Amino acid sequence: MSIFVRYHISHTTHYLYPEPVKLGAHTVRLRPRSDGSQHLQQFAIALSPEPSKRSELLDIAGNTCLRLWFDSEEIKELRIYTQAEVETVRDNPFDYLSEPWAINAPFDYPQAIAAHLTPYLRPALSATFSPGVVDLAQLLLHEVRGNVGLFLSRLTQTIYEEFQYFHRPEGEPLPGGITLQQKSGSCRDFAVLFMEACQAVGLAARFVSGYQEGDEEQQSRELHAWPEIYIPGGGWRGFDPTHGLAVSDRHIALAAAAHPQNAAPVAGILQPGYFGQSTLKYQIQMQRSFR
Repeated sequence: MSIFVRYHISHTTHYLYPEPVKLGAHTVRLRPRSDGSQHLQQFAIALSPEPSKRSELLDIAGNTCLRLWFDSEEIKELRIYTQAEVETVRDNPFDYLSEPWAINAPFDYPQAIAAHLTPYLRPALSATFSPGVVDLAQLLLHEVRGNVGLFLSRLTQTIYEEFQYFHRPEGEPLPGGITLQQKSGSCRDFAVLFMEACQAVGLAARFVSGYQEGDEEQQSRELHAWPEIYIPGGGWRGFDPTHGLAVSDRHIALAAAAHPQNAAPVAGILQPGYFGQSTLKYQIQMQRSFR
């Protein structure tokens, strides 16, 4: 009998501006998704100031988003508070059988599949693949004699064991070649490096933002990022090189996209004329129970 894990998540995102600003349109991707590995039970969101108009939508990558528009009033802070209850159901991240033609890489996707995966087969943050990333991917693939499952596990462990993690709460992820050269990075840097290594050997990859359980004794958690790889026969499957494991029932995904920017939990613009830097504060709390 399977034991499902249920998470109660509260998340406050607080932007502070050094001078009054006018908010333009914003997109919020803080609603946990529902899929084969997690089921959203409840979700609520509160905003301050209240937007003049809001609309829920499904974006081009299939993420549920909340689009916000604000009036012309000047403000000095924006606060977004969400509460979610999510049940995770995949205790075994390897509960699938790959298609016979997709056990070893490189392989050719059938045309009908390839048409959908094209955006996920090229690097998101650079025009071409870094030669170093290509060399790393080819070396690991050669070591496992082309086996896709072993390659993904080896790549996960290589980044986890040989790269130094550092906390970088703000800023865009770095291209894979830079992270490889520095041998260090944040979770989103590792996610992009993992994606580019997979794409370099013909595996479709996308960027995921979400939560990870972490240490139960922590009072506050962090947003997390990891890659998902499309495995024919298994669908999109997550791997977490920051923690050195395949994603199962201890991760909660919010959004996924070919480009990290399109999976950002909050994205928006300020009205023209403001050039200052905002300050981001956040607090994430997670409580776990079993069913």
